[in-house]
Amino acid sequence: MTAEPQIDKSQIRHAATVILLRDRWTSPRILMGQRGAKAVFMPNKFVFPGGAVDAGDYHVPLAGALPQGCAARIAEDSAPEMAHALSVAAVRELFEETGQVLGQPGNWDVPVPRDWTDFAATGHVPHASALQFVFRAITPPGRPRRFDARFFLVDADTLVTDPDDFSAASDELSHLQWVGLDDVRSFDMPFITEVVLSEVQKRAQSLEPPESVPFFKNNEEENLFLRLRGHLPTD
Repeated sequence: MTAEPQIDKSQIRHAATVILLRDRWTSPRILMGQRGAKAVFMPNKFVFPGGAVDAGDYHVPLAGALPQGCAARIAEDSAPEMAHALSVAAVRELFEETGQVLGQPGNWDVPVPRDWTDFAATGHVPHASALQFVFRAITPPGRPRRFDARFFLVDADTLVTDPDDFSAASDELSHLQWVGLDDVRSFDMPFITEVVLSEVQKRAQSLEPPESVPFFKNNEEENLFLRLRGHLPTD
């Protein structure tokens, strides 16, 4: 895999956001938490777990890769290695911020990176095959932090941990809770989170990955709404 260059936080950073969904067939709920009042980016807002891709995420092996169609949609307007790095970041950020594990039992075949020691201590290796790539958005210019965020939907039934146990979570998000899709808009959320929720509501009772993915592409020249379709290789 290609090595990731040194991170410059003043530039747009790749990021992965995880939308955990439970009870999708009866009373769908999603996992959200509140950012701290002193956070530089989106203080006090209720958000999904997630964060920026780290340099090491390009090299952490996965027991199960992102589904091929999802990887193809990510690669449509990104470097080929991004699908892997984003998948790893999604699993890592979910664990760090909520204590929830997407993985399978097993031992690591490579030295465990420092920021994965607690995850590895659970007896699991990261697994990304349950992730569905459902949305992409770039933070508009003028914000203190800018991210090129990919949003992944995943069913809570694929977790290997108790979805109500947040004892292993970091303190980056407070008030972690499962929120009903019918009630979530009463929370103080970023605008883009509200937009993504519309996509989640459409997909709440569908197990198949979307055929195309909405992409809000904001840059200094123009704001575009695109759809990423991806092209799978043919024999």
